Amino acid sequence: MPKFDLPSTYDPRAVEDKWYSYWEQNGFFHPEVNPEQEPFCIVMPPPNVTGQLHMGHALDNTLQDILTRWRRMQGYNALWVPGTDHAGIATQAKVEEQLAKEGLTRYDIGREAFLEKVWEWKEQYGNRITAQLRKLGASCDWRRERFTMDEGCSEAVLEVFIKLYQRGLIYRDYYITNWCPKCATTISDIEVEHLDRPGHLYHVRYPYKDGSGYIVVATTRPETILGDVAVAVHPGDERYTSQVGKTLILPIVGREMPVIADEYVDPSFGTGAVKITPAHDPNDFEVGHRHNLPQVIVINKEGKMNEAAGERYKGLDRYECRKKIVRDLEADGFLLKTQDHTHAVGHCYRCNTVIEPMLSRQWFVKMKPLAKPAIQAAREGRVEFIPERFTKIYLHWMENIRDWCISRQLWWGHRIPVWYCQDCGEIIVSKEPVKNCSKCGSGHCEQDPDVLDTWFSSALWPFSTLGWPKQTLDLAYYYPTSVMVTGRDIIFFWVARMIFSGLAFMNEVPFPQVFIHGLVMDALGRKMSKSLGNGVDPIDVIESHGADSLRFMLVTGNTPGNDLRFHFERLDGARNFANKLWNASRFVLMNLEDFEPEGRPGKYSLADRWILSRYQKAVAEVTGFLESYELGEAARVLYEFIWNEFCDWYIELAKPRLYGKTGKADRVTAQYVISSVLKGTLELLHPFMPFITEEIWQNLPGRGLTIMRAAWPVVRGELVDPEAESEMELLMDVTKAIRHIRSEMNVPPGRKAEALLVAPEDTTRALVMKNAGYIEGLAAAELKIMTSLPGVPEQAAHAVTRGLEVFVPLKGLIDVDKETARLEKELASVEKDLVRVKGKLSNQGFLGKAPADVVEKEKAKEEELSGKSSAIRDRLAVLTGGK
Repeated sequence: MPKFDLPSTYDPRAVEDKWYSYWEQNGFFHPEVNPEQEPFCIVMPPPNVTGQLHMGHALDNTLQDILTRWRRMQGYNALWVPGTDHAGIATQAKVEEQLAKEGLTRYDIGREAFLEKVWEWKEQYGNRITAQLRKLGASCDWRRERFTMDEGCSEAVLEVFIKLYQRGLIYRDYYITNWCPKCATTISDIEVEHLDRPGHLYHVRYPYKDGSGYIVVATTRPETILGDVAVAVHPGDERYTSQVGKTLILPIVGREMPVIADEYVDPSFGTGAVKITPAHDPNDFEVGHRHNLPQVIVINKEGKMNEAAGERYKGLDRYECRKKIVRDLEADGFLLKTQDHTHAVGHCYRCNTVIEPMLSRQWFVKMKPLAKPAIQAAREGRVEFIPERFTKIYLHWMENIRDWCISRQLWWGHRIPVWYCQDCGEIIVSKEPVKNCSKCGSGHCEQDPDVLDTWFSSALWPFSTLGWPKQTLDLAYYYPTSVMVTGRDIIFFWVARMIFSGLAFMNEVPFPQVFIHGLVMDALGRKMSKSLGNGVDPIDVIESHGADSLRFMLVTGNTPGNDLRFHFERLDGARNFANKLWNASRFVLMNLEDFEPEGRPGKYSLADRWILSRYQKAVAEVTGFLESYELGEAARVLYEFIWNEFCDWYIELAKPRLYGKTGKADRVTAQYVISSVLKGTLELLHPFMPFITEEIWQNLPGRGLTIMRAAWPVVRGELVDPEAESEMELLMDVTKAIRHIRSEMNVPPGRKAEALLVAPEDTTRALVMKNAGYIEGLAAAELKIMTSLPGVPEQAAHAVTRGLEVFVPLKGLIDVDKETARLEKELASVEKDLVRVKGKLSNQGFLGKAPADVVEKEKAKEEELSGKSSAIRDRLAVLTGGK
């Protein structure tokens, strides 16, 4: 074997780009359809083309990459389809910001020129996030990369719109929608974030026309009074039974309007009477529809009052109008009282602007017929959510679903394929541009100016990316895909829509399993955001710690569906793990320079049998955890096996044989075991840490083209050895007991200790005697093994483990007087701190005023100091004979 080529320290920057280029150039991510192989397919949740990698992307794509690399090594025909989303609102906003710097708006340059600029922007900046995904190590098939507005995906969008329209599932109507004045477009219900905000509840008198008094209405939005058309009460509310049907005069405006009865009203809220504003509230819209009430729009799309609001308020911002109308109501004697009131206010999830419910004509998808089979698929288990609790969340939303408003007042996106005849009013739905009306032949046909909601194209992603509506080989082979990996925050936005779309157009669910992960929070458990300034850039982390460390940190401690806190300490721990693996691998390689991999090992030692058996258990556990999507647990098993068992124990146990101290045959056997276990362990770790594992694996004997193509390790039953594991665990426990005594009693590292082992059981004694060399080498001890001890040695530290007693005489091993003095000084310091902490905790003033977390910290400190005091006393008792 040639001399190994691993530098003394691991430098991710020298490794990661090199191997990623090698993988991509050699087509290792690109599978061809092969009916002889079982397919495995994941489609990447497409990040916004405007975006750059954030920690949520890093987690999401790391999980997908682990699953893809694992299945690829298992022999599946593994395809991971990458792509980006055109992100209508976000991308258009970016280009409009650029135009604003030139003093222009999109209307100044026109639709065609504006779209050219958006495409230019996309070409210039749209590949940023895909380049960053490469830095992360994403093993997706870049030859199959898709974009939601590429030719194929656009064709799929047109096909779906037309088919849904032909089935009567797409319609156009006036309806209350969520309007964002800043983004200047409608947004769907699930794009509205309802945040609690402090406000006021205004109690307003509405006088009766006949002068018999007034009815009091409570509202949080007095500016919408200008659009009121009725006051509603509950039909069972006896306070208002005689008032139903009477006529009111609308304050400020003077418009006549009725008192109506409707079960929508909550008699216990406010006064039990509510104002009805059908054009500016979704619930009022439904009430107005039931009672055939007029719809008066008083707020325009810029969030300002329009002409219908009257001369006094026309042109005012909605919040300026609120202040003015409150003053006017008070001046005219209509305002009864004002109360502080915290209530949920809808905000645009993209720009955080308060949304304005607004009546407008929009395109909708009828959801009930599409939701029904999607609900059934989840109930029957054809779609399984992991963790299972998300099934209930999905079903609750689907069972209470409202029709989906799919039109957006934007220019960037899939334009609605509908033309309107300007002469006869005919509506024509067509894939191709319409020049003449199909009804009257007129050439005056204009296309709908709106575009489709971004999620409309994303809903088709699992099959549009594979070629639909064309019947491609990829579609036939890879659909349905294998699993959808995504965050808990887009179950409604995206997962539900993919499921009903797949059923509607492919007659099959798009994936049998949905693997839900949580969000990446900061160390305090807060969502990462620009406003808080607590975001961590994954690219900065990759530059400082390496992609493998970031990936491993994101996975360890992560459980399906739960949020993950980002701690730099954990990131440092992942880097230390990479360095530990690197240094151990260098040691192994330095001792393999004369190794012949084709040779056969001799007789295995106990340590060999133990590590081979433990490795089989690691293979079984890692594979099992991956199968159940417990990726964090799989990473934990690997960490513990590599760090503790392989590095800290087996390598140390194997050193005498690798150094040739016990003969050449022993050295060859140790070389065989240590190289085969290291190779298999690297293959188990590869999906988690692809770069460092490839670099080390390529230096091992018997290497191939790439570790990516290595076969996934499988359990070899003949190497599972419970007896060896049990025996080795006993020897390890004895070793740890002696090491613990040395550490506790401050024995200098270079001093060999005498250890007396009392083993009454014949089998235990024989085992320890046979393998005493292991303990003596690892514990820096000289063993004396006996059946019993006539008396307890003076000044000897003592431990009991697994039926054995361990005594380490300290006389002559340490300076007893000096160590006693040191411990007494340490005990005095600990006791002083303990008195201070106990004093705090007995102080009622402190307990009453200090925050709960501060009190808990002091309690934890008391417990820690008490334990420390007890341990020092025990050590002093050993040194002083209990005096």
